[in-house]
Formats: sequence, C-alpha cells, structure tokens
Amino acid sequence: HMVQQEHQYEHTVHQHLPHQHLVQHQPPPQALTPLKKKRGRPSKQQADNKEIKEEEDEAEAAKKAKRTLNRFNGMSVDEVMAKTLPDVITYNLDILIIGINPGLLSAFKGHHYPNPGNHFWKCLFLSGLTEQQLNYMHDHSLPEKYSIGFTNMVERTTPGSKDLSSKEIREGGRQLLDKLQKYKPLIAAFNGKGIYEIFCKEIFGVKAKSLEFGLQPYKIPETKTVCFLMPSSSPRCAQFPRAQDKVHFYIKLKELRDRMKGLAVGREVVEMQYSFDLQLAKEDAKRMGIKEEQVDPEYESCSGLHDEARQNI
Repeated sequence: HMVQQEHQYEHTVHQHLPHQHLVQHQPPPQALTPLKKKRGRPSKQQADNKEIKEEEDEAEAAKKAKRTLNRFNGMSVDEVMAKTLPDVITYNLDILIIGINPGLLSAFKGHHYPNPGNHFWKCLFLSGLTEQQLNYMHDHSLPEKYSIGFTNMVERTTPGSKDLSSKEIREGGRQLLDKLQKYKPLIAAFNGKGIYEIFCKEIFGVKAKSLEFGLQPYKIPETKTVCFLMPSSSPRCAQFPRAQDKVHFYIKLKELRDRMKGLAVGREVVEMQYSFDLQLAKEDAKRMGIKEEQVDPEYESCSGLHDEARQNI
C-alpha cells in the first residue's frame, strides 16, 4: 500500500515539475560515448611516473648521443649527414653496383658498404667476382682491378632509406639514367628490389608487379647496358638474412658477365630469369664452403624499399 502511494506521489510530481527537471531522470547523452579524459591536474602517481619516464628518456637520449659521437669520432649526425659519398665509376665498366643512398657510416668513412654486418664484400669474394676477401677500403681499386664500380640512386646521406621521399628517389632514378647513358657499364646491378621497382616505373613506365631476381627484360635506353637485380646486401634483408643465401645471385651475376664478354660457353642467358631456389643456394653455399651464420629474428624485409632501412651503412 505504501509503495502504491509513493508511486502515485512520484507520478504527480512528474506532472507538475517543469520540463528541464525531467531531463535529469533521463540518462545524459554523453554517457553513451566513451569517457573523456578527466580534466584538471593529474594524480601524484601519474606525475611521478611521467617524471621518471622523462628522466629515462633523457638518459637514453644522452647515451645515444654519446654513442653517436664515439661512432663518428666526435661528429654529430647532422655533420655526418652533410657529407656525401663520391661514386667510384669510370667508362665501360663490366658491373656498376647501384645502392639506394649513402648511410651514415658510408658517408663518414667515405667508402661503399663499410658496415661489417653488410654482406656485400663477403658475397663478392665467395662468388669469385674478386680473387681475395676485400673490404670497403678497397672500393677505389675495383674499377681498375675488376671492372666493378659503385654509385647510388640518391646522393643525399640519411640514417636509413625510409628518410628519403619518393619524389627524391624518382628524381634520383632520372639522374641514374643519365649516369648509365654516360658511362655505359655492361651490367647495371641493382642492390635491392625496392630501388629497381621505382627505377622500372620511372624509366621504363612499367609497374613491376612480380619482379624476379636476376637478369631483367629491359635494357637502358640508348645503350647496351642490361639490368640485373639482386637482394639487398643489407643484413636486415629478411628474405635472405645470411650471406650464404645471397651468394647464389652474385655467382649468377659473374656468369652473366662472363657470357656477355664471351669468356664462358654453355647455358643460355635465358636461364638467368629464375625464381630463388633455397636448395640451390644451399648447394652453392656448401660448394663454396660458406660458414653458416645465425639468423637474427629482427631482420627486416628486403623486398620493399622503405623496409630496407640503413641498407648501405
């Protein structure tokens, strides 16, 4: 009986109360949306946590800066980035190796592929393209001794290829075309799939959907220069993370050079257009006596350009 009276009373109150008071009995509309961040000062705990994180970040930044200074003998990253890496090039080379752009270590050292983790020099030797194991200090001797030279798609030095704009890379492709038409190497060897994809689209007007490594179907206009595509020699190349996985392509590059110069007889050049065969690479590696290397799970992809971060450092 009491409940009924209360209900009647509530009903009467509802009838006589002004409309704006009734709104209070309905759920506020913002209750349906996600809760907004509380206004006002953060709690002491939050403030302390933020302060600790800032201190940790500062300490990490200081450590990183010190490491950088140690790495570049006291030069800052900006000072290193202001340096450029000269091409090692001359007319009518057998092979011109084309990278994306100079990394910090390359610019600092003034040599190509100086990072000890990069597989380039190891693959060059293991494939027989050089008679002995060389390193970045020998890069200037390669044109005369082995008819191999070096250039990059983009001249500007950056910590990684992801720091380049696509416009910059496209313009670099046009400059590279001028260079290839001027110096006329026998083979333009692209060190990494990403740069060749952009070059292909920019110069040949072809969007390469499924690029195969090896000899490419297009020649450089107004020259006899052929294009050869290799996986990036960067150790961050996930598809082929070890040097032994890449030697196969350097062996094929050497075979192509020998055939084009009439130094070798046998298999047709057509056989160069192949897909990667891991078993074949392992057999090549075994035959060449290449030591197994540990695979780092953090290696990045080597098919996309922007995943080839720090390719040439």
